[in-house]
Amino acid sequence: MYDLTPVFVSLKKAQALLALENRSRKDKALEAAAAAINADRKLILGANAADVTKAKSGGMTEALIDRLLLSDQRIDDIISGIETVIRLEDPIGKVLSGWTLPNGLLVEKLTVPLGVAAIIYESRPNVTADAFSLAYKSGCGILLRGSSAALESNRALVKAIRRGLAEGGGIPDAVNLADSGSRDEVDLILNARGFIDVVIPRGGRELIRRVVDNAKVPVIETGEGNCHIYVEQSADMKNAAKIIANAKLQKPGACNAVETVLVHREALSSLMPLLAEELAGKAELRCDGPSKAAIAGKNGTPGLNIKDAVEEDWATEFLDYILAVKTVDSVDEAIDHINRYGTKHSEAILTADLRTADEFCRRVDAACVYTNASTRFTDGGEFGFGAELGISTQKFHARGPMGLVALTTIKYRISGRGQIRE
Repeated sequence: MYDLTPVFVSLKKAQALLALENRSRKDKALEAAAAAINADRKLILGANAADVTKAKSGGMTEALIDRLLLSDQRIDDIISGIETVIRLEDPIGKVLSGWTLPNGLLVEKLTVPLGVAAIIYESRPNVTADAFSLAYKSGCGILLRGSSAALESNRALVKAIRRGLAEGGGIPDAVNLADSGSRDEVDLILNARGFIDVVIPRGGRELIRRVVDNAKVPVIETGEGNCHIYVEQSADMKNAAKIIANAKLQKPGACNAVETVLVHREALSSLMPLLAEELAGKAELRCDGPSKAAIAGKNGTPGLNIKDAVEEDWATEFLDYILAVKTVDSVDEAIDHINRYGTKHSEAILTADLRTADEFCRRVDAACVYTNASTRFTDGGEFGFGAELGISTQKFHARGPMGLVALTTIKYRISGRGQIRE
């Protein structure tokens, strides 16, 4: 069996050193890592091209190819993300609160690094740089385990990052890549008690379930994104159609893309023809009976692809150019549907009724709830975090887009003058 123990030991030692670094030294190292990525741009893009060619020959869908693909613009975005992290305040060493006990002891609650994190993710090489930069700034070691589909891209990125850290006076061993290609790696990481302090799975249902069910180390559960948009009869329908199109088409392979639209029955006749025009030739609609009937007059629209929805569509994260449409009779029915089929990720309501919007936001169980906006904004970069480790859908420690704070924990510092407990 492949052995990751030397990597675990190296990360543990490096993290202990990194935890002592001040902001200036961490930022200087991150600047050098970003510069190295820029300098190795052609090598990284070449490695990515090899991954994409292999993925296409293996039959990977267009939406998933888009998640894998790097370009000059996406390299620029990776560098920009690291630069944003550099500008963020250091999350370590903050005094969150403090108080003096009756016996004179001063108790302070401080932020400290979480330790060594491992992130297991699929197909998205930008996650390699995002996770590294957040971990490094948080004083954490990071073990990266991407999918085999992005292996060459990840190798090129990590090589550049480690070289940059060395050149910038940083700690290169605080980041490493599990790149043997062996499936044993995941099991080794999940069982690395004493070495790995937290595992973060980022990907589809199968990956996340495997990690949650088998890990013997703590897990921050990120969720698949079966996201919904509910359209009220009071909504601006032209705007609603454009918001839905953006949430579906801008990046369908992303976890924050909309998968099901819930339409109030009284909004069908005004929304559905506009939505059909927006999505014709771009996405397949899977409609229930009433929503399909509402666009019957558009059947001759070039490229319009409509299929009958089935029960399993409501529970499916398509990650593709497919949108399910269901008719509801009230906000209560919409909320019930979302809380039954949703994955507690990102949900939205389009309405002009602020009371209904407030009701929706209070009762929908999700990490992010939107009013009159696309679900595509659920993202660490969009939230001002520079990058993200993933979107947490659990209810403790971290929820929603995870930035620097997600990789911190607390320590109590108690100062006395010789007190003893009676």
